[in-house]
Amino acid sequence: MTTLLEVQGISVSFDGFRAINNLSFAIGPREMRAVIGPNGAGKTTFMDIVTGKTRPDAGTVRWGELGVSLLSMSEAQIAQAGVGRKFQRPTVFEDQTVWNNLRLSLKNARGPLAALFDRVTEADRARIAEVAAEIGLSEALEKPAGILSHGQKQWLEIGMLLAQAPRLLLVDEPAAGMTAAERTHTTALLKRLAEHHAVVVVEHDMEFVRRLGCKVTVLHEGSVLAEGSLDHVMADQRVIDVYLGR
Repeated sequence: MTTLLEVQGISVSFDGFRAINNLSFAIGPREMRAVIGPNGAGKTTFMDIVTGKTRPDAGTVRWGELGVSLLSMSEAQIAQAGVGRKFQRPTVFEDQTVWNNLRLSLKNARGPLAALFDRVTEADRARIAEVAAEIGLSEALEKPAGILSHGQKQWLEIGMLLAQAPRLLLVDEPAAGMTAAERTHTTALLKRLAEHHAVVVVEHDMEFVRRLGCKVTVLHEGSVLAEGSLDHVMADQRVIDVYLGR
């Protein structure tokens, strides 16, 4: 399997507490992976390391076909290389329309002023329309983002990431706070994205993970405890003891 992201033997400690302990992880260019585990398992720190927010004490993080080191890059350089991250709480420009939110996020934009006052090309308009259709917000392009539902704001933020043309999407608890209909839409959206991108979904909701139907990585105390299908990891006695049995 071709590998897009390969994390090897990373460890990091904060004030003597080892948040990540010899963790290794790999994902292909068109693959969805769910990452689960109890609170404090290292899920957020893992994403912080991949995106350059946190530097590990040991280990390597290799990216792309050439295996370049992400550890030598800044957060901005990592984002430009194609790593996109969506946090649990959506961060959209609420006073701007959906269209402007997507316009501001296009990869060719260079800051808010450049995006607002620069000429919008036909290619830009086509890309915005394409992303809006992908996330299901074509009918809401002229609405201020602030009046969207919680689920729609989550989709808009995913769209803002897509506008930056990422190869890897890190998505933190996308189903939290959503209605049943929004969760169904989100499941379908993430599955479609995984046809062309690598998608890592950090999630606590096991029913949502089951709907994704993808490989699951279980973290515990900063290490990979188990990996495989959801049924496989849920049958693992170690996973039952540290996570599912709680």
